[in-house]
Amino acid sequence: MRRVRVHPARYNRGVNAHRVRTRRYPSKMSRFPSFSRPPPKQFKARRPQPVAEVLNRTDAFAALRAGVEQIAALEKDLRALLPDYLATSVEPSFIKEGVLALFAGHNALAARLRHLEPRLLSDLQQRGWPVNALRIRVRPQPVKEPPPVKQARMTPAGADALHALSESLAPSPLQEALAKMAARHRRNR
Repeated sequence: MRRVRVHPARYNRGVNAHRVRTRRYPSKMSRFPSFSRPPPKQFKARRPQPVAEVLNRTDAFAALRAGVEQIAALEKDLRALLPDYLATSVEPSFIKEGVLALFAGHNALAARLRHLEPRLLSDLQQRGWPVNALRIRVRPQPVKEPPPVKQARMTPAGADALHALSESLAPSPLQEALAKMAARHRRNR
């Protein structure tokens, strides 16, 4: 703590005048001018790097690198063996003790995979994969954002033409739908 000199005329003022007045400097504030400090170091922006490049830097990641390469090759083979609607929603896991775990996006896909299991197992074995059994699990995938609602706009002339058409038709569901559409677009002018 640093003591600050106080003008003698101010010693006897205030309730705590008997205490010595002290002042602390914040940790980032300095009593030295800023030009005497060295400039802060500039950091280089990092560029994205491929996973393989990062894993190749050290031998500590050798097992992880082998696992990542195995899953990538397995995904490639599964995409070739499975129908399109299944290939995009199935994720492979590691092969552990001859058992390959496959994760399906939902129950219906898991049921379909179970139907294809014997053929898929034999196809994987023919491609050289050391697989004796498949374990099919359900791992729900995050819900995709619905597409934005289309906000169609109609010119005033188009709205008037639709209104005239709806009035010329006989009463029917089509006539009611056209009348509603024309009214909505005439209102939003």
